[in-house]
Formats: sequence, structure tokens, C-alpha cells
Amino acid sequence: MKQQQFIDQQRPSWDKFKDLLEQMTGPRRRRDAEALVELPELYRSICADYALARRRQYSTGLVDELHALVMRGHGVLYRRKSIWFWRIVSFLWIDFPVTLRRHIRFFWLATVLLYLPAVVIGGLAYKDDKIIHSLMSPVEVAGMEFMYDPSNPHLWREVKRAASTNFAMFGYYIYNNIGIGFRTFATGLLGGVGAVVALFYNGSVFGAVAGHLTQLGFINTFWPFVAGHGAFELTAICICGAAGLLLGWSLIAAGRRRRIDALITAAGEAVKLVMGAGTMLLIAAFVEAFWSSSDGVGEMTKYFVAAVFWSLVILYLTFAGRNQHAA
Repeated sequence: MKQQQFIDQQRPSWDKFKDLLEQMTGPRRRRDAEALVELPELYRSICADYALARRRQYSTGLVDELHALVMRGHGVLYRRKSIWFWRIVSFLWIDFPVTLRRHIRFFWLATVLLYLPAVVIGGLAYKDDKIIHSLMSPVEVAGMEFMYDPSNPHLWREVKRAASTNFAMFGYYIYNNIGIGFRTFATGLLGGVGAVVALFYNGSVFGAVAGHLTQLGFINTFWPFVAGHGAFELTAICICGAAGLLLGWSLIAAGRRRRIDALITAAGEAVKLVMGAGTMLLIAAFVEAFWSSSDGVGEMTKYFVAAVFWSLVILYLTFAGRNQHAA
């Protein structure tokens, strides 16, 4: 192939590569999903073009131009911290919410399975204080009452964690939240039944605790505490439940595919949901440890911040990534 034919054929990809480099390194830096996906592919293509131009002994000007492009691309692509950071941003802003909306029916089903028993059992526990004992042991009930008792000198702390620092509680909340979320997701492998049971049980326990403490009059200590981090924690548990239901459904309704193939495909989607939910659970643990447990903040302030958190979560899951992907 003559040099000019080679240039005419490959020039569009070189120009596109230059444009993407300008987006990522220019004075008005902009990194989007398109650049993160296409830049490595174009870089490999230009490396091949550079090697081909040298082997065919094309003009020095062309070889130097391609060499300069290769070096610029190498400098951008192998700044690992930057690339990984923007991959995480791209995942959280695009892949995660778009994947959730793609499987929104499982999310709504998980939401119903969590909140419906919470409301029903909560109402029953409010009227009958024996309901709570059918779901929790007497020791657990006593510990929970101690945590939210207004006379507790270490409010919102169990007896064995009364002296723990906020940072130590942050670690405990991470362990507890991630454990609940992972169990809700992983049990979906049992044909989805495990995820259904986990959601129903967690909803029932939360409802029973809420109804029981409200009946005891611990309203001003319980509800301001759970309102703040609930937006992240409860939503994340529903998302983990949706991921578990997605796995279970892939085994039940594999269609013309083998069940293992359907499961592998569903697992790729479910893992994205769990990774996003895990991030939300980390945020929930941070809010719970450093904001919800703060005794220097008024109740109305906590309710207001909780409303802001719920609004942000709803807006994020509803609109994030819509400009980059078709609905």
C-alpha cells in the first residue's frame, strides 16, 4: 500500500485519538465513558500503524507523527491512579445506575419484600409488645432497648460497645451492613428463594424494632438516628436483594440457554449491582457512625438532612447516566 493510501485510510482514527487525548489532557479536561472505552482500542491501533509505517519505511515526518501519538497515548493510559479513579467514577455515575434501571422490576420486587413486612409487622409490634419476642431473643430485645433508652449515658451504643469510638463503630457498621447485603445477594443462588427470605426477615425485624420502640416512647431517640443513614442502607439492601433475585430468576427462566450460561450472564449484571450497593453501604456506615450518632445535633436538623439524603438517592438512581446510555 502506498503511503498516501495508508494515510487516507487511517487518518480518521488518528484524528479521533487526538481529540480524545485533548479531552483528557487539555485545559478544559473532560473524561467520559466514551473516552475511557475507546482510548485503549485506538491506542493499540496506532501502535500497529506506527510499527507498520516503520517497517514499510514511510516518510520520516509520518513516522515521527505516529511516534508522538504513541508517546502521548502511553503517558495518558499508564497514569494508573488517574485511570482507575475515572473508571470508578464512570462506574458509579453510569454503569451502576444504568444497570439498576435495566433490572428495575427486580428492585421494585425487592423493595416490596423489604418494606411490606416492615410496615405490617411494625404495626403489629406497636399494638402488641409480644411480637418483638417472636423475632428476637430476650437478650437482643434488652440490648436494643438499652441502645435507644433516653436515659442511656451512651446513647445508640450497645452495652459491650458503650466505650467504642465513632471510628470503631464505623468499622462495626461496615462489617454489619456488608454482611447483611452480601447474604441477601448470595442466597439468591437458591432459585431466588433465599433472597426473598432474607428480605422478608430483615424487613420484619426492622418493622418489629421500630414498632416496639415507638410503643415504648423512644421516638426522639430512634427515628432521628435511623432516618439519616436509612436512605443509603435500606436502598442498598433492596439493591442487593434485586441482585439476588436476578440470579435466582436466571436459573428459573434460562430460556433456550443452558442454566450455567444464563447464570454467568446474570452474575455479570448482579455483580455491578452489588458493587454499587456496597458503596452505598459504606456511605451508610459513615453517616451512621459520625452523623446519626451525633448528640449535638437537633432532631429537626437530622430529619431535614435525612430528607436531603433520600432526595439525592432517588435523583441519583433515577437520572445518573441517562445522557451516556439510551434508556
